[in-house]
Amino acid sequence: MISVENLKVEFGVTPLFDGVSYVINKKDRIALVGKNGAGKSTMLKILAGLQHPTSGVVAMPKDITVGYLPQVMILSDQCTVMEETEKAFEHIAEMQARLERMNQELADRTDYDSDDYQQLIEKFTHENERFLMMGGTNYHAEIERTLQGLGFNRSDFDRPTSEFSGGWRMRIELAKLLLRKPDVLLLDEPTNHLDIESIQWLETFLSTRCNAVVLVSHDRAFINNVTTRTIEISCGRIYDYKVPYDEFVKLRKERREQQLRAYENQQKQIQDTEDFIERFRYKATKAVQVQSRIKQLEKIVPVEIDEEDNASLHLKFPPASRSGNYPVICDDVRKAYGEHVVFEHVTLTINRGEKVAFVGKNGEGKSTLVKCIMGEIPFDGKLTIGHNVQIGYFAQNQAQLLDENLTVFDTIDRVAVGDVRLKIRDILGAFMFGGEASDKKVKVLSGGERSRLAMIKLLLEPVNFLILDEPTNHLDMRSKDVLKDAIRDFDGTVIVVSHDREFLDGLVTKVYEFGGGEVKEHLGGIYDFLQKKKIESLNELQTSNRTLASATDRAKTETAQPSESKLSYEAQKELAKKIRKVEKCVSDCEARIEQIEAEIAALEEKMTTPEGASDMALYEQHAGKKKELDAVVNEWEAASMELDELKNQTN
Repeated sequence: MISVENLKVEFGVTPLFDGVSYVINKKDRIALVGKNGAGKSTMLKILAGLQHPTSGVVAMPKDITVGYLPQVMILSDQCTVMEETEKAFEHIAEMQARLERMNQELADRTDYDSDDYQQLIEKFTHENERFLMMGGTNYHAEIERTLQGLGFNRSDFDRPTSEFSGGWRMRIELAKLLLRKPDVLLLDEPTNHLDIESIQWLETFLSTRCNAVVLVSHDRAFINNVTTRTIEISCGRIYDYKVPYDEFVKLRKERREQQLRAYENQQKQIQDTEDFIERFRYKATKAVQVQSRIKQLEKIVPVEIDEEDNASLHLKFPPASRSGNYPVICDDVRKAYGEHVVFEHVTLTINRGEKVAFVGKNGEGKSTLVKCIMGEIPFDGKLTIGHNVQIGYFAQNQAQLLDENLTVFDTIDRVAVGDVRLKIRDILGAFMFGGEASDKKVKVLSGGERSRLAMIKLLLEPVNFLILDEPTNHLDMRSKDVLKDAIRDFDGTVIVVSHDREFLDGLVTKVYEFGGGEVKEHLGGIYDFLQKKKIESLNELQTSNRTLASATDRAKTETAQPSESKLSYEAQKELAKKIRKVEKCVSDCEARIEQIEAEIAALEEKMTTPEGASDMALYEQHAGKKKELDAVVNEWEAASMELDELKNQTN
């Protein structure tokens, strides 16, 4: 689909990358990886046609469509959410207007027997078939499904976009992009403004409903679940692996070990050759061998070793003073704005030294409860902060409180104490402020850079209770690992509000789930929580809860089932039989979906030819296959939900 040949990009004298060639095929799902500054975002802009390379070619067929979501967008606020999202279907609206004009013309004209009238009928029929094939009559349903998948409620559809935060408006742009169904989708950090539920919905969408995808992301779990191919930009070149990210990391390590062995062997060969030349340089009897060795030495092509950041950085919080045993106790806490209840009956206790996660959809009250703990907003109920609790709070607005007239280095130098002062430049480098960047004034930093600087500042302040609200949005994988290790070793108490499963994994020992006006406690890590809920998407939480509730009610009324958690042997056999039957149905549906998609692709390929473009039978077949696909997908979704319910009953 897209062929990149001998690409070169220069900024100043040093090339960003040189001699880069690769091909993006249909259905490829590619993770573009590399350290910050390697050129990942630049590569996406070149593929999107927004930036021109210094030399080289990006070739693609004329009919290929490309969709691009940058990290930062200029957003308009003149429409409602639904009106803005409908812009994804502007081409359908234009087609509908043309059909209405032709229909009106057919109604107004009376020269029914003329060739011109017959041609108009044929043109109208052809355009109407195309309109139906493109989903002209049911695209509103698709808009609603996509917006809800990205976290919007139906009540949000008629609200002006100006009422939403920048993160939610970015979701609207993402929805428009997904609905346009481009042949190649280019995404630059798409998860920065999504919660766990929406990320997992997006994972499923990209894995099952999209064509080719190229994405840049620092969310390791996300790129592992979505991509099947990894392209690394390193030292101005690319390395192409047909594997997901985790496998790529292993292969990259093996590749570097092989390079090191080859380099060591070559260095030994060079040393041996030089020793021979030096030993026999002045012996006439060895002149021929010496000249031969000199020529061998000149022909050796040095083995290159991939650049790797070996800087050993271990960031440690200053020793925390001891707080009381219970830094936070909530007793029947309630928060409402007018008639809208954010949460109520919240009763929880966080013990000293615990590291807990707040998870749930955006708008369910995670940040609101944090603000209650901080004393920033009023609430009902009793909330007690323990003895000698010193809170360090990281939120997006924290970045705005930095002194704009200080440099990056001075900002950190003012809070660093002890041996840490000797490592300030190493710490700044780990958080993407290496080299000259450490001498920048705060006022010239972007929003993301300010957030990272505020995070470093917080890491060095003496506190015993950390509250971190989405701390990983602007950090690369190495910076996240540094932060995660520092929090893991922190001897105080931590609350993390985050959508990054990989970051939370192995870090937190308790999860508080926000949803439906309630806050529920789950012991264990983030994946223990997800496994307990028996879900792949947190979007199904409420469905699962309702299913569990109805199963409990049935258990109380049916005497054949002695308890809701233990089934009789016969009941277990019957349940296992049902599970096998539904599993087969799910498997059959998946095979059928794959077959129908292949048939649709074949029809679409025929329709792109001059002969196929005028063949109405092809359009009818295509529309029929689309309806068949929708029916099978609905059957698959129903069977999958039934399977989840049946498996829940086995616990």
